[in-house]
Amino acid sequence: MNLDENRPDPDELLASLKLEEEKSKRGKLKIFFGMCAGVGKTFTMLQSAHADKSKGIDIVIGYIESHNRSETNELINGLELVPRKKYEYKGSLLQEVDIDAIIARKPHVVLIDEFAHTNAPGSRHLKRYQDVIEILDSGIDVYTTVNVQHIESRSDTVAQITGITIRETLPDEVFESADDIELVDITPDELLQRFSEGKVYAPERSREAIQNFFRKGNITALREMALRIVADRVDKQLRQYMQQKRILGPWKSGLHLMAVIGPSPESAKLIRWAKNLSSTMGATLLALYVETPVKLTIAQQDQLTKNINLAKQLSAEFTTTSGDDIVKAILSVAQKENISHIVIGKPRHRTLYSMLVLGNFVNKLIRHSGNIDVYVMGSDSAHSNQYLKYIGFPAFTSNFSQYFFAGIITLLTALVFFPFKDIIAYQIVAFALLFVVSILSIFLGIGPILLSATLSALLWDYFFIPPSFTLHIGKPEDVLMLVMYFIIALLNGVLTARVRNQQRLTREREERTSALYHLTKGLSFASGIDEVVKVSADGINKFFGFNSAIILQEGMNELDPHIVNKTDLKFSTSEISIASWVFQHLKKAGKYTDTLPSTDFTFYPLNTNRMHLGVVAVKHIKAFNADEEVFWDTFKTQISNALEREFLNDLARRASILNESDKLYKTLFNSISHELRIPVATIMGASDSLLTIAHDEQTHNSLCNEIFTASERLNRLIENLLNMSRLESGRISPRLDWHDVNDLVNKVTENLKTEFQNFKLEVVIPENMPLVKIDFGLMEQVIHNLLFNATQYSPYQTTIRIKLYYDKPNLIILVMDRGLGFPKNAIPFVFDKFYRVEGTKSGGTGLGLSIVKGFVEAHNGTVKIENRQNGGSKISIKIPTDVPDFGLIQHE
Repeated sequence: MNLDENRPDPDELLASLKLEEEKSKRGKLKIFFGMCAGVGKTFTMLQSAHADKSKGIDIVIGYIESHNRSETNELINGLELVPRKKYEYKGSLLQEVDIDAIIARKPHVVLIDEFAHTNAPGSRHLKRYQDVIEILDSGIDVYTTVNVQHIESRSDTVAQITGITIRETLPDEVFESADDIELVDITPDELLQRFSEGKVYAPERSREAIQNFFRKGNITALREMALRIVADRVDKQLRQYMQQKRILGPWKSGLHLMAVIGPSPESAKLIRWAKNLSSTMGATLLALYVETPVKLTIAQQDQLTKNINLAKQLSAEFTTTSGDDIVKAILSVAQKENISHIVIGKPRHRTLYSMLVLGNFVNKLIRHSGNIDVYVMGSDSAHSNQYLKYIGFPAFTSNFSQYFFAGIITLLTALVFFPFKDIIAYQIVAFALLFVVSILSIFLGIGPILLSATLSALLWDYFFIPPSFTLHIGKPEDVLMLVMYFIIALLNGVLTARVRNQQRLTREREERTSALYHLTKGLSFASGIDEVVKVSADGINKFFGFNSAIILQEGMNELDPHIVNKTDLKFSTSEISIASWVFQHLKKAGKYTDTLPSTDFTFYPLNTNRMHLGVVAVKHIKAFNADEEVFWDTFKTQISNALEREFLNDLARRASILNESDKLYKTLFNSISHELRIPVATIMGASDSLLTIAHDEQTHNSLCNEIFTASERLNRLIENLLNMSRLESGRISPRLDWHDVNDLVNKVTENLKTEFQNFKLEVVIPENMPLVKIDFGLMEQVIHNLLFNATQYSPYQTTIRIKLYYDKPNLIILVMDRGLGFPKNAIPFVFDKFYRVEGTKSGGTGLGLSIVKGFVEAHNGTVKIENRQNGGSKISIKIPTDVPDFGLIQHE
């Protein structure tokens, strides 16, 4: 065995190459990071930009917030500015990053200030970091700035320090994904001096800031936080680099402790001692459990679970690995994690056996640890021996029935051969007994195998080796044969049992890996919270064998007491209170825990770094052991991530709806205010004139006609709004009946005869046109809107043509005019609500064609618009409809 073997894992190598390939296609993100405003992040970023530009790099400004600082404004000069995108919000004009303009410009580097900024309503993304991600995905490098208080995981701590709640936050994973972070740092005294000189804010605002957020103690605490974040990031980058390049560690660039724990009560003391040591040294702490083929007893499993939970409670990172060679497994993890110190425990009381074997383990670990320091902690307990699992000492966990079965089978085998002991050689009996021991080792534990090997050797000696019926052996070669038989039977049985245990562990790991794969696959295809909950509940039932109840938050960071999934579990008021406690404190509670254990259920929090999602409750038959606990935590993490994805999607949809509603409100307000103002003004003016002035009959009739025309315009507006409301609510249900299309067209043209006074109207309907099954009222509105639009946008004295015919099985309606037609880029949008083609005359709400499309689709029909070759437009409607058998005729 070569402990320095460093063969790369093919899967890890492939994943590393894939990651590098993806990174090569993506832009690089550099963050200028500071403790707070005023340290010079934007100034430093602009200086770097000028340095890059002098090297010939194409660099532009996408968004810079100078705060009217003269030094910053001077550095902006000389750099190309990409125009910002403007948004109107509550009477104010807001400016944001123009993503499309930057991507179209395609610079090598773009500067975008204030990474954690919240965008104006109506923007494509809610947050500026999402704009940056889209730009990075386009292959453009980005320089940006952010303060420590905006890091999401630090915002609560900053609020405790400063007393000010931070509203704009940046997810930790986005910050950590940066390719480069440059710390911009000055001393608190220098920063306060800048404030007093008015270089950060105006003098009055600076005095207020110094008295509140920017007190020296606050600044010092924020500075320490920023320095620690950068230091931790550098350390993490070093470990990732070493793993990617497969460099065997450690590089003692930092202090990293690893405590090796096991199923012994002494491990609890070791964890506490390692935690105190790491705090004293200022080091990180990793707890490691090495899983071996040796099966643990129930008591050992319970103790191991307690030790793992203790490590987590003490904020130690926990990991597990497996292998027959414990030393190799420990050093493999230590090298990957760049561990500088390994902490192990040892008993003070030693037997001869433990001194021989345990000494070998400790010496072997120290001998092969290289430049990793090894601490061996003593024990006050005389009976404890936590290294049993390391040396592979047999764990007698088999029940009595296995011992009984092994003894009976061995006795029966000897009994079968006993009548033939004078016929066959006693060596053949040895082979038979050895075969039986080998077979038993496939099914039984190490203890029964040891019994079978010992009993078979005694039976062979007493009944078969001459002289019989005595333990005395006459020939020296038979003595050697008996000894060799016992050793071979024992080794064969024990090694086979160890292989079987290893196979069991491998199978369990494969099953868990497969379970996580199927869960992840199911969750990835799940759409919506309900589907994610169903997949999660089914997965828990399938892979853990018990029902679960999932309770989610109601959207205001409060737990909704109703169970989301279908389950037989029912909760009392007190148990709902336990679930609420778990949701608020993010700690498990209930049965098999130290918190509120009187209930029959165990409650676990579902949360991620960013969100409290809910609680999952299960009814255990028995408590999880250490391996099951790790598997369960991983399972919960996958479920939590999927729920977070759906919650965020839901929030994004709501934000999009709000933005659309805001746009709709503005468009509706602008359109309707114009449409209302003109007829209302006409009615008021004509009415006032009729009431205050005596007119001749002709003038009187003219004014009355103006009032009537304005009233019709108002009525048309109201009808359009009501029709659109019906379409939006889904309450349109066509009432189909047999109708003559001649009646339909005649009614519409009669209503629009005033509008057609200046046009030539052609109606083309075959004489033998059959009756069709349609909703007369809806189709009347469709034809009315189309013909009215044609009169509004066609030159006087031109021809407007409407043609109807039946082309089995569809009713075809064509409306043609000789107007200006539609711009090609506008045709895809003409049926959108409130859409108006640019450059057209004022008037109208932009709802007419939207209503046409909605009413036609209510008949399961289609409508399309195209421009005519010699000018004008043609609108084609196709509606599937029946015709009476007696009148069925087709027309081309």
